[in-house]
Amino acid sequence: MRLSEFEYQLPVEAIAQEPVEPRDAARLLIDRGPDRPPEHSRVAGLPAEVGPGDVVVVNTTRVRPARLAVRRATGGAGEVLLLSPLDGSTIRWEALVRPSAKLKPGDVLRPQVRTDAAGPDTGGPDAAGPDDFHVRLEAYDGEGRWVVELGIDGAADGRTLDGRNLDDAADAALEEYGVMPLPPYLDDRPRDPERYQTVFADRPGSAAAPTAGLHLTREVLDAVVEAGAQVVSVDLEVGLGTFRPMTADRVEDHAMHGERYRIAPDAWAAIRAAHDPATPGSVLAVGTTTLRALESAARSGDLAATTKLFLHRGAEFLVVDRLMTNFHLPRSSLLVLIDAFIGPRWRQLYDRALAEGYRFLSFGDATLLDRRSQPLDPLEDPR
Repeated sequence: MRLSEFEYQLPVEAIAQEPVEPRDAARLLIDRGPDRPPEHSRVAGLPAEVGPGDVVVVNTTRVRPARLAVRRATGGAGEVLLLSPLDGSTIRWEALVRPSAKLKPGDVLRPQVRTDAAGPDTGGPDAAGPDDFHVRLEAYDGEGRWVVELGIDGAADGRTLDGRNLDDAADAALEEYGVMPLPPYLDDRPRDPERYQTVFADRPGSAAAPTAGLHLTREVLDAVVEAGAQVVSVDLEVGLGTFRPMTADRVEDHAMHGERYRIAPDAWAAIRAAHDPATPGSVLAVGTTTLRALESAARSGDLAATTKLFLHRGAEFLVVDRLMTNFHLPRSSLLVLIDAFIGPRWRQLYDRALAEGYRFLSFGDATLLDRRSQPLDPLEDPR
């Protein structure tokens, strides 16, 4: 399977630079299967698409403000982008640091306070950051990635000088001085950072938002429950690898990035019950990250793990029947997943969406995809 099969023309003007207000006013293109035309709706109309027996699954991860503008000891400007925590703490991280060529292990960088909402850069007039908060470079892999340690001056034995837990203190400093790592296709205009969080986000850990969930409001979720469906949650920490372009000519040769997920046992039980023949329903995943967590759990038997699952044409879907997701970039692993989920008719849906003025990518509109016209595979219970 060639990567060129996942090319399409995406006009720049179709890329949404701002979210719509209110959230649930986003348009929703509803896929009715291969033999029926799609329908136009709004996310506010999602409750009409579910009923008793259905389970709607959302990803409750919260985007961490993981970009830091920094100053080197020489006064030069730089940037640290935290990718994933190491050792299960918020102290040591895998990170991208620039300018790497001018840095060495042992260097200490001081975060700066931005005077605008657009995010850190390497040349703006940053105000001085906290005197005691720092980033120490531990090791460089020679290929662009560092291991860094967040620290508070004077801390010892896991405690700061004023007695705070070091993890908590570093996390609080990051929340105060970091900014959101927005996707590369968004321009640098100031934005409300809360519009890059879902209304149900509760656990910091992601480097990017689960964007399909950005459309949902409390009112929509309440109406889903009133329609007889259940709403349950998973947590998958979305990594920046979600924006990484595919480069291998053969899709099967793509090296998928890893992401951590967690699913509570009671949530998994509710999801399994949706496929009980006695009370038939469907599992509707809000977002590709939610789908990836569910399909990973069904395959591995683990409700908490790191997944590198890459779903492409020919993949079996063991859990998810319907998928609400945004419109994705050409030649991306997310578009390959959509092709695996509903087959080549994604092209007709995308052509229709572009012709009708739908907005694409992170702040764009959504589509509700349905694969129930295909045979379902039995859902296994992880042990």
